[in-house]
Amino acid sequence: MKALPAVSTDLPVFSADLCDRLREAFQRAGYHADGVIDALGGAANAAFGRGEPELAYRASLDAGDLGTLIRLFLLGETESETDAKSAFAPVSIDEAIAVGLLRLTSNGVRAGLDVRPHGDDEGGAWWVFSDLDPDLLGHSVPGHHVLGVGHASLSLVRATTRRPVGTLLDLGTGNGVQALHASRHAQRVTATDVSARALALAEATFRLNQLDVELVKGEWFAPVARRKFDQIVCNPPFVVGPPRVDYTYRDSGLAGDDASALVVRQLPSFLNDGGVGQLLASWLHVDGEDWTDRVSRWLPAETDAWFVQRDVADPGLYVGTWLRDAGIDPRSPEGRAKSADWLDWFDANNVDGVGFGFVTLRRSGGKTPTVVAEDLRQAYDDPLGAEAATWLDRVDWLRDNGDSLLETSFEVPKTVLLERVDELGAEGWLTTVRRLHRTDGPGWQHEVDELAARLLAGCQGALPLEDLIELLAAAQGLSAEELSASAVPVVRELVRHGMLLPVR
Repeated sequence: MKALPAVSTDLPVFSADLCDRLREAFQRAGYHADGVIDALGGAANAAFGRGEPELAYRASLDAGDLGTLIRLFLLGETESETDAKSAFAPVSIDEAIAVGLLRLTSNGVRAGLDVRPHGDDEGGAWWVFSDLDPDLLGHSVPGHHVLGVGHASLSLVRATTRRPVGTLLDLGTGNGVQALHASRHAQRVTATDVSARALALAEATFRLNQLDVELVKGEWFAPVARRKFDQIVCNPPFVVGPPRVDYTYRDSGLAGDDASALVVRQLPSFLNDGGVGQLLASWLHVDGEDWTDRVSRWLPAETDAWFVQRDVADPGLYVGTWLRDAGIDPRSPEGRAKSADWLDWFDANNVDGVGFGFVTLRRSGGKTPTVVAEDLRQAYDDPLGAEAATWLDRVDWLRDNGDSLLETSFEVPKTVLLERVDELGAEGWLTTVRRLHRTDGPGWQHEVDELAARLLAGCQGALPLEDLIELLAAAQGLSAEELSASAVPVVRELVRHGMLLPVR
């Protein structure tokens, strides 16, 4: 998070009094997540989510003050001063213009900032300040741009564990959305950022939502030196490529995947024993190198780590995606020049892909650490945060009971199914694939052979694993010792993925 020279020294300053009155206006109009959904209706909401605004615009015309706010902040329309005055009361139009919330045009007012309703599955109702995106600006974003709540932010929200903690650090808070969600399970929240503009908008977000969050300015972990936390959440500037800073929200000034590596290396030292850190990260796929080896080398000692790779992007697709994200047309002279520089760097460093995913870290407190890096590219519905929490629980259980698996009784959860793929042969249908499929959480799948399937069929909580292996070995005419040696690693992996649970 290297500092970028400011395009403008003007920072939005929203006083507590102004935020209280703005909150009053929003609540009166019903400008919150549920209110917007109700006003627009299902079809218009779905179309708006697809990037088709016309239905939402038409629905908003019958929604009074709420419709005015929807058109200003969500659709980027120009509204009359009369309608804006009604929608913002008791905040005056002059006040809104003075702080940059609105900007005056020749025929009315337009949004100067993005203020968007945001909620969660637990009934949280918030608003988030950010800068306008390229579509509403009509041009590429400036270097000090503060990003809104995008897919990456929401994916980290869903990948974060929500068990109660005393202290939580939101490193690189941006618009403050991670801290909003953290406020529901952390007693005290600290948020940092290198960008003065990001901190100003995050402060407005917290004031508007009446939350007490400590804000500190600085690069990386420097603002919280010598402090420790129970939990750390980080959405760092993880875009990989040449060492430059075009946009503070995504560029670190470090080459390649060094930004992600820096956070992974340093984060555990700022955790209390047993504390958990979670971040979005990117890593290079370099010709001749296994990505799992690459990310594992980043880890400090005494750190449990779970690297989950959600996607691998082709370098060309990756470059085009991030150019468009900043509002730059890859076909323009600027886009061509940036693409060439970026792709030359990938070629020079033998990069054949860019991995992206989630990292969960835990300070193990002197215990032998568990490090797992694995692919999770299939679609799933359940939030990964809950799975990360139980993954750490299962790691603890295996660490404490790994030597007594044979004496343990296990059961297969009801959410785990055995799928078979049969192929028609000369003697009828022949099973060629047996696949365990966990239908909840991230939908883990494991292929197993016939012996493993038979062994798991006996895992119903009654007999210890050792007895089941002996019975199966006797029935198949096999050595119990050899069957045990091959079964234990499989059992360990299934326990780690929640597909086999200990009963006692």
